[in-house]
Amino acid sequence: MNTSGDRLKALLHECGLTSSDFAAQRGVTPQHVNNWFNRGVPLARLDELADLFCVHRRWLRTGEGPKHPNPIQRNCPPRPAPANPPSPLWAHRARELKVPFYELRNGLLAPVANKHLRLPEKALRRLGVHADNAICMAMPDSNMVPLIAQQATLAIDLGMKRVVEGETYALLHNGVLRVNNLSIGPQNTLYLHSHDRYNYAVERYTPSQRHAQGLEIIGWIFHWSHFRQQRPG
Repeated sequence: MNTSGDRLKALLHECGLTSSDFAAQRGVTPQHVNNWFNRGVPLARLDELADLFCVHRRWLRTGEGPKHPNPIQRNCPPRPAPANPPSPLWAHRARELKVPFYELRNGLLAPVANKHLRLPEKALRRLGVHADNAICMAMPDSNMVPLIAQQATLAIDLGMKRVVEGETYALLHNGVLRVNNLSIGPQNTLYLHSHDRYNYAVERYTPSQRHAQGLEIIGWIFHWSHFRQQRPG
């Protein structure tokens, strides 16, 4: 088991869960779970899944250190999925936060009246996301499929603009919303990576180019979700 995706697959096998059942329990699509198997567990999901399976976050991410928090929990399997699993957003109803939706109007962020997403306060606190810095927007393009579907709901931390290698961020580019994985190269060059590498090339912007083109980081994307557009078959 060399990757966090391999370890996640093994944990599901230990618990007798199929990837489809697990996807339904977590409120994601089976394709998301397959992506986690192939590409590793997203950083934003590590704490959630480590808690669920009674394993150390470090072990799930790297394979290093003890697997379980203590010997008493060594044979403690995660809770099986209930017959009618609730949405993870509604599982913490008493401690939910209303995260407001925003849209771009004339190149500026503007709130959408009477529209919000309920997210568990505990999850935001664990990620270090201050409630006042959390907003939601719609995924503007298809450059991040299949990881993030176009028009998926994004939750963005406006307080996190520091670039961490490989993390996903929302950006404004000449007044247009963009979503990319980011990295920093020589001379503080900003690299924009798309998940769909076949149709979208890596883009590079020097500090002067970023200033000239109004390219700025809005914040870190810590959650995304979407409904399928139609029922299969």
